[in-house]
Amino acid sequence: MIKKLLIFIFIFIFIFSNIGINPKAEDSLLSNAKSGLLLETSTGTIIYEKNIHDRVPVASMTKMMGMILIMEALEDGKLRLDEKVKVSKNASDMGGSQIWLSEGEEMLVSDLLKGIMMASANDGIVCMAERIGGTEEKFVEMMNNKAKELGLKNTNFVNPTGLDEENHYSSAYDMSIIARELIKHEKIFEFTNVYEDYLRKGTSNEYWLVNTNKLIKTYQGADGLKTGMTDNAGYCMAVTAKRNGMRLLAIVLGESDGKVRNKETAELLDYGFNLYELEMIKKKGDILGSISIDKANINPIEIVSNHDVTVLKKKGEDKKNYKSDLRLNNLKLPINKGDEVGTLIVLDDLGNQIDKVSVTINQDIKKDNLLNIFLKVLFNVINGNLI
Repeated sequence: MIKKLLIFIFIFIFIFSNIGINPKAEDSLLSNAKSGLLLETSTGTIIYEKNIHDRVPVASMTKMMGMILIMEALEDGKLRLDEKVKVSKNASDMGGSQIWLSEGEEMLVSDLLKGIMMASANDGIVCMAERIGGTEEKFVEMMNNKAKELGLKNTNFVNPTGLDEENHYSSAYDMSIIARELIKHEKIFEFTNVYEDYLRKGTSNEYWLVNTNKLIKTYQGADGLKTGMTDNAGYCMAVTAKRNGMRLLAIVLGESDGKVRNKETAELLDYGFNLYELEMIKKKGDILGSISIDKANINPIEIVSNHDVTVLKKKGEDKKNYKSDLRLNNLKLPINKGDEVGTLIVLDDLGNQIDKVSVTINQDIKKDNLLNIFLKVLFNVINGNLI
């Protein structure tokens, strides 16, 4: 009897001593990093932060901004993955991490992107910078213009590689904005979620690529994103990981060594996945309402969400009541499926805005032809709907 009682007491103490999070555990997060943060990507909610607005060198995490411009060029049809790009002397002379491009060599865009995102190739990003910007300097100007467009306050780029140069800096917060913008281009994961691959396979100049982000191999759900290391920046990384429909982004800057960086980044992600979950408010494609537009070929027109509408909450918290405010633009025909036609504002029970997503329509709408308009009017007259 006494033995059973002691076992019960032990279990009771063990369970209740582990309820909640030990404050020391949170305080110990990123203890060796200069700065960093953890956020949930769909809502942008910051879960944990440390010195997030401090201006610091960010090494090759710089390349994430360049990759945004590359992905935009691909989607705009200004660039193709199967296009071959000729390597300049300037690109081939880049130091630091590289894929050993030779002057005059031609390489597929798809292979250059592997080199950039997996091996952090300085020669690769300069090659692409010259292809898109014409010159490396013009591409850097485009990077800084994109930073302004994204509203970044603590970012300035001097080169596309992230190599140490005076006045080249960003912050943990700005890096998170850049990373969130990059992963909107979902094709990027085809390059970041691969641990090893080859360039020039089957040739005498074959090159084995191994991803510098070791967490995609060791951390459950990790699928990106970018590492960095220079003398001034220390060891840095941006890591994305997805579990149970929730994607987290960890930014870690200024670590003293790669193993510590990986360990503290994994601990940060664990913290988020252990404590938080997403609550679905509206699913992408859910009908939010309908409107009628005079002379449209289809009425009523159904309004749907462009994205999942979610709220980040701590595990175990009660569900809350949320209100939705649908605000439509001044719509003119024609309207194509997928066009942004307004926004859905999600409010909590106190009226505070917690999310804002774009809305669209689920089919193409155009102006009806005159015959159909006449027949509709005639039908309404016959049925007494018009006086």
